[in-house]
Amino acid sequence: MPRSGGGWTLADAPRLDGKTAVVTGANSGLGLETARGLSRLGATVVLACRNVDAAKAAADDIAAGEPDAQLSIVRLDLSDLGSVREAVGLIRGSHRQIDILINNAGVMSREWQLTADGFELDFGTNFLGHFALTGLLLDRINTSVGRVVTVTSAVHRKGAIDFDDLRMDRGYSVPAAYARSKLAELMFAIELQRRLAAEGMPGASLAAHPGASYSGVMRDQNKVLNWAFTSPNMRWLLNTFVQEPDKGALPALRAATDPAAFGGQFYGPSGRLEATGAPVLVSPADRAVDPAVAQRLWETAEDLTGIEYSFD
Repeated sequence: MPRSGGGWTLADAPRLDGKTAVVTGANSGLGLETARGLSRLGATVVLACRNVDAAKAAADDIAAGEPDAQLSIVRLDLSDLGSVREAVGLIRGSHRQIDILINNAGVMSREWQLTADGFELDFGTNFLGHFALTGLLLDRINTSVGRVVTVTSAVHRKGAIDFDDLRMDRGYSVPAAYARSKLAELMFAIELQRRLAAEGMPGASLAAHPGASYSGVMRDQNKVLNWAFTSPNMRWLLNTFVQEPDKGALPALRAATDPAAFGGQFYGPSGRLEATGAPVLVSPADRAVDPAVAQRLWETAEDLTGIEYSFD
């Protein structure tokens, strides 16, 4: 039972002094609030972000409220595997152990685009980029009972993976591309735990989703959402169904820190439609736990990224 009553909050998390956490997309929104929460608990936090200037502003914002915060910045563009390798080199050079990896960063493209490596942008960034990052850091995570938390979305339930059209050359749509990427992320988190457990590795892989939270991904997609997010006349309605980023970050923070949490679990908001509310265990879509499809997705990701996981 959370000590805070009324649902789990950061006050229920243990101290993380001496621990190191890496948060992707930590310069704004959910990622910023996740990094702030981990820093408040005493962790050394690496802000892994594409925009270094925005990351510096985020670090200053965190430090203003947490004067003893231990923060560093690494440039990471998940849509470019070369950038992922460079960022990993810097992280490995500075940290012999990683206790928490939060795969938070994400995009929702407004149109069909390809990454630097030729992948559909949402799939390549949200899933393949994090797949590569995690694989290249896995040995540092497994030096302790480390946790990998992959932030997905409730829209994974609408996702589908066509292995014959991974670039979505046929039938592309913004919602379909985003939902597919989020399904792939959740399948990755679950399959990673299967493989860790099968090899007797100490690390744990969990997943979380923020529900409906104010973020750039939601706000910037079309004129209607942009107006709704910025209009004072609509704020009261949004506040009924959408929560602030600090609340949206709690499922990932609980997955990363709760001593009672374990590998394979999925956390999300407790409220209606899992849109708002305190973080609790939630259920993934049936398709997300299909081991045969997950194995094929994993093998496909290894082929596309050129990164094979080592569980030694």
